[in-house]
Amino acid sequence: MTSSDGLRLLPFRGLRYAPDRVSSLTAVTSPPYDVVVRPDEVRELETSDPYNIVRLILPHAPDPATRHRQAADTLRRWREEGILTPDPEPALYVYEQRGGDVLQRGLIGALRLDGPVLPHEGVIPEVVADRAALMGAAAANFEPLLLSYRSDGTGNGAAAVIERTAQHAPLLATTTEDGIAHRLWAVTDPAELAVVDADLAHRQALIADGHHRWATYRRLYEQRPDAGPDSPWASGLVLLVDTARYPLQVRAIHRVLPHLPPAKALADVTGAFRARRLPGELSAALEALEQTPGAAFVLAGGPDSFHLLDRPDPGLLDRAIRADRPEAWRQLDATVLHSVLLDEVWRIPDHPSDIGYLHHAEAAVAQAARHGGSAVLMRATSEETVRQLAQQGVTMPRKSTSFGPKPATGLVLRTLDDERD
Repeated sequence: MTSSDGLRLLPFRGLRYAPDRVSSLTAVTSPPYDVVVRPDEVRELETSDPYNIVRLILPHAPDPATRHRQAADTLRRWREEGILTPDPEPALYVYEQRGGDVLQRGLIGALRLDGPVLPHEGVIPEVVADRAALMGAAAANFEPLLLSYRSDGTGNGAAAVIERTAQHAPLLATTTEDGIAHRLWAVTDPAELAVVDADLAHRQALIADGHHRWATYRRLYEQRPDAGPDSPWASGLVLLVDTARYPLQVRAIHRVLPHLPPAKALADVTGAFRARRLPGELSAALEALEQTPGAAFVLAGGPDSFHLLDRPDPGLLDRAIRADRPEAWRQLDATVLHSVLLDEVWRIPDHPSDIGYLHHAEAAVAQAARHGGSAVLMRATSEETVRQLAQQGVTMPRKSTSFGPKPATGLVLRTLDDERD
């Protein structure tokens, strides 16, 4: 696929839940598939409503082929039964999330894969293969990934379309259990769609959340050599947010090392990092981490065991970290963690059974304590740093950042087998 100079966000016929066929929209939505990590979370979603979207994004069966076929069969049955119904005409969708001091608005559409979309993290090939098999079997994009772009901040173009649309009554409105209120509108007016198209033709996007889904879209297209540039497979479902108007929240992703006892972790860092015990609770430990200059981490062995690791040995940094990368990359906490602590000091394999990734510090500490292991608590990396490195073609260590708020899954789906109808 040849590359395009700008972004092309295409309208599509959204597939949405029929409100009168489900207990509530809240009961059928889910966080993104990669945020629902525990079996009990899947069960809770499944029991909230028999038609919860988790049955499509995370089907469970003895083997992958059966899981993928099960999701495809479930989607087909729900469409036949009128649980999920297509909107009458193709649209771009204005999507709003609001809660507390958070207000985010963006556009959901089918983004052409040949546009300038910058990744900032690598992907796990096995995950891409599994998601491609799932989406390919169902011929559907179940959930939008989150992309950011930067306008000139004037409020013209796509931004103006979003603000005008949000003045009207929405297609749907619901509040999820996390207290976030979600609203969705359809933009079908050809003149408004043309304004969006002209504006985005000059933009490039950064993948904020959803690297595996973007790689999956590309894999699905590559698997169909007869699919031309106008094929539904040549685009993928995204939420595009203008961060000049709606800055994303950036949070850290913490590591859990279940097989590394805290005592051994501390003993091994002697001479490599300065280690200081932190009195007090988790919140105080995280505050101390935020105020520490240079590469730093909190090593946690439980809810009352915190040590600040900082001042790494300069010679060790020079030996362990690649010299052929920009200095900003070499100084990232995630780079120092993976290249120095995990690879050189603790020698922990980069394998799911040895390193867990959790978005919430409390959960990371609790999980480490259950296993008798250690948690490494991280700081967030700024969006600007992520963008600058991505523009240089440099990817960050996996799970370096968590951008949000993430779109809820289940508000609008995209099918690819009947998009030409």
